Amino acid sequence: MRSILLLLLVATTAFAEPKIGPANGSLLIHGGGKLGRETLVEFIKLAGGVDANFVIIPTAEPGEDWGESYVANSFLTRSGAEHVTIVHTRDRAVADSAAFVEPLTKANAVWIDGGRQWRLADAYLGTRTLAEIRGVLARGGVVGGSSAGATIQGSYMVRGAPEGNTVMMAKGHEEGFALLRNSAIDQHVITRHREEDMQAVIAAHPELLGFGIDEGTAIIVQGDRARVIGPSKVAITDHAYTPGPDGLHYFFLNPGDVLDLVTRRPVPAVK
Repeated sequence: MRSILLLLLVATTAFAEPKIGPANGSLLIHGGGKLGRETLVEFIKLAGGVDANFVIIPTAEPGEDWGESYVANSFLTRSGAEHVTIVHTRDRAVADSAAFVEPLTKANAVWIDGGRQWRLADAYLGTRTLAEIRGVLARGGVVGGSSAGATIQGSYMVRGAPEGNTVMMAKGHEEGFALLRNSAIDQHVITRHREEDMQAVIAAHPELLGFGIDEGTAIIVQGDRARVIGPSKVAITDHAYTPGPDGLHYFFLNPGDVLDLVTRRPVPAVK
């Protein structure tokens, strides 16, 4: 009987619903700057290859000209992807329409460009567009994004003030897409000397886990595991973390490191 109970416990744990990451599919969260080959290859692989259906969302950028030339010059098209569609609006009524989200219903992968994350929140929070982005994950696809496209994937949106990106907590602009739950995500962290900026956010919201992703670097999230890829580091801010001899209130993950999102501590990488 004891053996049977143990087996049931192991089985239940193995198939437990993720608490932080997506139940299906993958997130690729990139810290801005140059998109390295490793990250590009990973994103296309997670999508199912160059024959997959890709959607790019450029709404975080200030412009409006997202026509054929934008598709032709996108990193996906230049990498051999043949099915790339742009989805963009600033009209929430449009974002909530069946016709607008139709490309997302067939997508294997969504890429959210950088810019200002408040534009993404203003356009898509609470709309059918966000529901269909989540639908891509539910089908086992991948949602990726860089800079603003990284921050918006968290549940708490840092640097969301329309008046400037130095404000970490902007009232009325604090809600992200929550693809990665109980999290706040910052970008360009080491390059722009932002390592300490997450401290105030986590002090005010201790339930959150803070990710500070440097340029050229990304985390790939599957279930409740986050793996670091790229050349630089990711700073993790956790209210329960006890500073070490360096006195820092955060710790770094290096390329190849894996973080358990529930225990909030590194775990051995699966070989």
